[in-house]
Amino acid sequence: MNMCGIAGIIHPPQAKADPGRLRSMIDRIRHRGPDECAVYAKDRVGLAHARLSIIDLASGQQPMHNDTGTVSIVFNGEIFNYVELREKLIGKGHRFRTQSDTEVILRLYEDRGEACVHDLNGQWAFAIWDAEKQSLFLSRDRLGIAPLFYTQVDGAFIFASEIKAIFADSRVARRIDLAGLNELFTFWVNLPPRTFFRNINELPPGHSLTLRDGAVRLKRYWRLRYPDADQLSNEMSEDEYAERLLDLLVDSTRIRLRADVPVGAYLSGGLDSSVIAAIVRKFTETPLKTFSVTFRDAEFDESIHQREVAGALATEHREVPCSYEDIGRVFPRVVWHAEKPILRTAAGPLFILSQLVRESGYKVVLTGEGSDEIFGGYDIFKEAKIRRFWSARPESKMRPLLLKRLYPYLPMLQAQSPEYLKAFFHVADADLSSRLFSHLPRWELTSDLKMFFSNDVRRELEGTDPYADLERQLPEDYDGWDGFSRGQYLEAQYLLPGYLLSSQADRVAMAHSVEGRYPFLDHRVVEFANSIPPRLKMKVLNEKYILKRAARALVPEAIRKRSKQPYRAPEAKSFFNGGAQEYVQAALSPERIRSHGIFQPAAVDRLVEKVRRGQAIGIKDNMALVGVLSTQLALDQFIDHFGEVQ
Repeated sequence: MNMCGIAGIIHPPQAKADPGRLRSMIDRIRHRGPDECAVYAKDRVGLAHARLSIIDLASGQQPMHNDTGTVSIVFNGEIFNYVELREKLIGKGHRFRTQSDTEVILRLYEDRGEACVHDLNGQWAFAIWDAEKQSLFLSRDRLGIAPLFYTQVDGAFIFASEIKAIFADSRVARRIDLAGLNELFTFWVNLPPRTFFRNINELPPGHSLTLRDGAVRLKRYWRLRYPDADQLSNEMSEDEYAERLLDLLVDSTRIRLRADVPVGAYLSGGLDSSVIAAIVRKFTETPLKTFSVTFRDAEFDESIHQREVAGALATEHREVPCSYEDIGRVFPRVVWHAEKPILRTAAGPLFILSQLVRESGYKVVLTGEGSDEIFGGYDIFKEAKIRRFWSARPESKMRPLLLKRLYPYLPMLQAQSPEYLKAFFHVADADLSSRLFSHLPRWELTSDLKMFFSNDVRRELEGTDPYADLERQLPEDYDGWDGFSRGQYLEAQYLLPGYLLSSQADRVAMAHSVEGRYPFLDHRVVEFANSIPPRLKMKVLNEKYILKRAARALVPEAIRKRSKQPYRAPEAKSFFNGGAQEYVQAALSPERIRSHGIFQPAAVDRLVEKVRRGQAIGIKDNMALVGVLSTQLALDQFIDHFGEVQ
């Protein structure tokens, strides 16, 4: 098992793979695999691998080949049911040379071909070259935990775990895709296969790709499914749902502890990470070390809850404090690893936390990521429910007050009139009929940031419609789902892999050679959770009701019953607290803004002055500052000075 970095080039026939080119690609992502590095070049095929050794430390080196040398693999990820798959394959006559899960994929491909992905339980991105078929097979895990990108240039097909490795090939042009930027300033994410960079594609979650005779074929092998609204029923009692859920979570957590190195866990102070840590302590013999980030600003700090859980579970606990200055200090590195503009600073503290994990001698951590998406835990799900409730009686004076109670940490919202709230939260009949109803307020607020786009960018984007592009990707049965499930789909299909699992998980963890594992994202847990009636996920406005019921004997009652507090981090203040940092002044200077041509210099200058004076107190100003700054940093790092960034 290795959470690693992979790269490769399949050249057209008669061309030869260049080991030096492959080496430069994999060197760009050595942070993903500092333990070993290897390159394979034969005829027109080049494969490269950087290894973070976690299981079978002595063997399992990659690229790995079958006995005849006709099938070769590079693999980034973990196959958690590899032990069971290995036994089945041995029973069918396969012989193994290693104890690694990489070889399990290789033998499974020999046995089942491209259908092998259906048997895998894990997080992966792998590439298999089949010399007999002269074909390349790429696959990415169901939920999009492991990243994988590709492009084609001069007849060559180039792929890698991160875009910076692809850019290490000098033949690949480094240009931004304005349509991709438009998506980021609407949804916070790109809609795969589009990325922030022109002609650089992302393999979507739950998809495989086959390259043969120069032709690329994408195939979806798995997708999120929910029952039709008219088929929802309580097939089991609440206790039966809770018991089945706990059984699945225990097994999911158990197999994610498989490693030949210590496995730690994050503790946020909330329900999800507490459940995972409690399962480790109460259902396994594994000693557990837990890690948390604390904030010097009490508005964001949850250390009292983190320490309560650590004390109740008797874990060995470590914390790392995070200040405004700390977030500002690491932000350029966060953007470099995110490989795209981001609109929040929340990845910064997690970048710092993963550094603590690595310095503590750990390579693997369990996290609670994914629970909010599959059980409807975010405020956005409550918000949509309240909006529907309000729309049934739009003249009500009391119903909009629920929205104010939902967001006590947003002072500007508290001062708004019912008329403003009605417009902002989209409760008109036309809004109710929208297929994207649950996310309209968030996406419309984000889209307001486009007011900073330059006139040239606006002209380029005329006629584009990100909403229409998204609607074209929705599954055929989407309209038959209830509103709660549709909102869950949008979060789990797009925000989860495109933002949370990339910018706030894989990228910031692997920046320090740390692998995250996500028991809630075991596909068995996800599929079961999707079958649970929505009223058991959110009972009135009690979020994640069925998970709390399943966890009632696991975590302290105070943690189980505390209101959901979204993970947030200081934003604009991180860049101007105590004076603007040098890189912020340079990136946001009118000269640099003008030279890049993406934003209006005067508009950005007004925003900077507003933030500098401490007058940026709303979500929009904070997102605008972070979004503009991260875009400017990405342009500088990937377009202007790529060869200089390490």
